[in-house]
Amino acid sequence: MSRIGKALINIPKEVTVTVSGSEVLVKGPKGELRYSIPNGLSVHSEGAIVEVRIAGGGDKARQALHGYLRAVIANGVVGVTKGWTKTLELSGVGYRAALSGVNVVLTVGFSHPVTVAPPNGIAFSVTEGKIIIAGIDKQAVGQTAASIREIKKPEPYKGKGIKYEGEYIRKKAGKAKAVGTAAGGTK
Repeated sequence: MSRIGKALINIPKEVTVTVSGSEVLVKGPKGELRYSIPNGLSVHSEGAIVEVRIAGGGDKARQALHGYLRAVIANGVVGVTKGWTKTLELSGVGYRAALSGVNVVLTVGFSHPVTVAPPNGIAFSVTEGKIIIAGIDKQAVGQTAASIREIKKPEPYKGKGIKYEGEYIRKKAGKAKAVGTAAGGTK
């Protein structure tokens, strides 16, 4: 059995978790999220505790889904109470981000500005070289941040590009000058 899947999920007072058939509904002050329950698993809600169980014998695939479903529901509970955020940093001369309505317009070294529209449930905010992606679904927030970073990944020579906040870019040494030509050597 999955160790993560065995852990119980504590539900805050402002959140309700409803299990109906093969679907789990997590509802809170920031919104609601729906998750489907894979075959072979069951979700039991008792008061302020939710438990994910494996029905019958658990093969490796079911055990993996057991931990996954428990983590997804736990992330949903956090999302509908506090929300999830990811922060991206722009580094490079002339690299800018600006809000145009709900869209983010990026100027990152291309001949044209790049406009990124937020998916449903995602909000952007821009402050002094940082893009903050916020939403209640952890997977959607992370995927949106990854797709924005993909527009201009940080390059290894100068570190210019879009990176996650706190991400370390390993820099490579540039080209070394030819040795010996200045000391009387031949070309």
